[in-house]
Amino acid sequence: MISAIIKEMRIYQWVKNILIFVPLLLSHTYTQFDMISVSVIAFIAFSLCASSVYIINDLCDLESDKKHPVKKFRPIAAGTLSVSVAKVMAFILFVVALAVAVLINQEFVLVFITYFILTLAYSFGLKALPIIDVLILGGLYTLRIIAGIYAIQVEISFWLLVFSLFIFISLAMLKRFIELKNMEERDEDKMSRRGYEVDDADLISKMGIVSSYIAILVIALYIHDPLVTVKYSSPAWLWLVIPAMLYWLSRVWLIANRGQLHEDPVLFALRDKASYVVVLVCLVSVIVAV
Repeated sequence: MISAIIKEMRIYQWVKNILIFVPLLLSHTYTQFDMISVSVIAFIAFSLCASSVYIINDLCDLESDKKHPVKKFRPIAAGTLSVSVAKVMAFILFVVALAVAVLINQEFVLVFITYFILTLAYSFGLKALPIIDVLILGGLYTLRIIAGIYAIQVEISFWLLVFSLFIFISLAMLKRFIELKNMEERDEDKMSRRGYEVDDADLISKMGIVSSYIAILVIALYIHDPLVTVKYSSPAWLWLVIPAMLYWLSRVWLIANRGQLHEDPVLFALRDKASYVVVLVCLVSVIVAV
């Protein structure tokens, strides 16, 4: 029972909430213990909330998951975790997450609740609307960064929000593209509980690739902004971020287009050595630029 609950919580997905620490890095407050502690608390709140939402989502998708070649092994679909226990766990996780969120500040709680409501809306219907679903997914990633901003009470960066929106819409498109490619291999025509068909894959890839390159353009425009010289003593180092991100985004789309990527792009990055190199290059360039 306990192992089934832990598996259903999908703790490995918590890595997505690392985005909460992005404002900590970019505001150059990562050496301040109080800022780090607040960001960690925010991370815990969002992670517990995410697990609650994953359980709710699996309860909504129970019948379709039972027929899916991979998702049928999830605890609820496989029957190793009962529906009644799953409902209780979803409620407990959300209550604990909310209690943790309240420890920070009102603005953070507002973003937290907005995130939860959007994820519920996504699970209960918005996921079936093509394009709307990827916009929601991109927005949910961006909300994590906004949560990190409000948690440590730093200035909201227009450039950061625009970049994050485009980059995460691209990744959401990539996720849908991968699912469509997998469907093509299984000779399926339409995605269950989604508004996409196999023939949409080519268009989805084009929109996703364009969105990723726009995100890179936003970085270039930001670096060229005169205000950057106020925040960074050596802003020229930030230019290293551009080729690193161009390489990573182009590479994942290339691998996906070849049909060699069969999972969530974020989870792929966790197992990909080249992704770690790209992250390291970006981190070093930002820190050195300071």
